[in-house]
Amino acid sequence: MAMGDAQAAMGTNAVPATAMTVGIVGLGLIGGSLGLDLRRRGYRVLGVSRKVLTCDRAVARGAADEASLELASLAPADVIILCTPLNVLGQTVELLRCHLKPETVLTDVGSVKGPIVEEIEPLWPNFVGGHPMAGNTEQGIDAALQDLFQDRPYVLTPTERTPSAAVERVRELAIALGSVPYVCAPDEHDRAVAWISHLPVMVSTSLFQACRREETPAVRQLAQQLASSGFRDTSRVGGGNPELGLLMARYNREALLASLTSYRQSLEQVMAMIEGEDWTGVEATLQQGADDRPLFL
Repeated sequence: MAMGDAQAAMGTNAVPATAMTVGIVGLGLIGGSLGLDLRRRGYRVLGVSRKVLTCDRAVARGAADEASLELASLAPADVIILCTPLNVLGQTVELLRCHLKPETVLTDVGSVKGPIVEEIEPLWPNFVGGHPMAGNTEQGIDAALQDLFQDRPYVLTPTERTPSAAVERVRELAIALGSVPYVCAPDEHDRAVAWISHLPVMVSTSLFQACRREETPAVRQLAQQLASSGFRDTSRVGGGNPELGLLMARYNREALLASLTSYRQSLEQVMAMIEGEDWTGVEATLQQGADDRPLFL
């Protein structure tokens, strides 16, 4: 199924929210926000974290009915959402699978899907690659927000081996969150998010690096003092969690390099027009940007 085909209907065999138990591994911004919303919609939520304090805060904030340090506590779960960093997802499934019912559905929230699906699918047949496309630069359980996923895309990346019932189960959760489900192949997802998510992170952080090269301290300080909404909007994603940015680059290397190469070519074209005082060309480029923006936002 192609990217852009929103799936708006629940499966006919969907389990009612009141009868479903959802496990969440990793109770940070995304995991905690999922717990807040799913509990409000009638799901029972079991959380797992590496820290006792996080478990206690998750229960206190209403992000989990129960929270534990032990993966074994998720044995009753019908669906388990893996909200760990990309580089420990496979290891987490290895440790988790001995505690699960054969029919339990696993899904994740990682921003890269190809290598993750390839790694986990052989470990657990009922795995559905997932990516709720929402978040901010904050971290931890105290950053969790209600309605974080409302009206946001929730991408599912099944393969030809993924059971349709597992896909429907995760789609049901996405709809319950108020998200708009999309279904696509893992590699299509990775190429798409390279353009609209991973490339902006690298461009944004490169902007900071460029600004640091200003040789006059007084000018650099003045720029910091004058920075306002335009700089804030352009640089926001570059000020997020460095670990997430590194994992994006590591796990989506090929697609990210392709998008960075194209972006570099675009910058070089703009530089050439300015150097040559081709103001008509500059104006046309800016107009094209103004026309294109509504297509993405």
